Amino acid sequence: MDRDDEQLLRGRIYGADHDHPGPKPGRRYAELVGGPLDGLLLDITGWRPEEIDDGVSLLTELGQFGPGGRALYNPRPGNPTRWDWGGDSP
Repeated sequence: MDRDDEQLLRGRIYGADHDHPGPKPGRRYAELVGGPLDGLLLDITGWRPEEIDDGVSLLTELGQFGPGGRALYNPRPGNPTRWDWGGDSP
């Protein structure tokens, strides 16, 4: 991914419709930091604390394993609005 691709992703919602990629009022988001989804926002509205603590495994074509691969993200200790990349998995 080059710099132009990175800028295109920044501020978009993971999994959102391409016609409406930005944040919506009244929703709660975590910023994905590092890895293939760096700069995307993850909508965590309505998630229970234990779901947030578990982190996520998100489908992406941009990671080490290509299509069907996953990027692993966990909430940053002390800052649950930023989730750090922990690696990729098949």
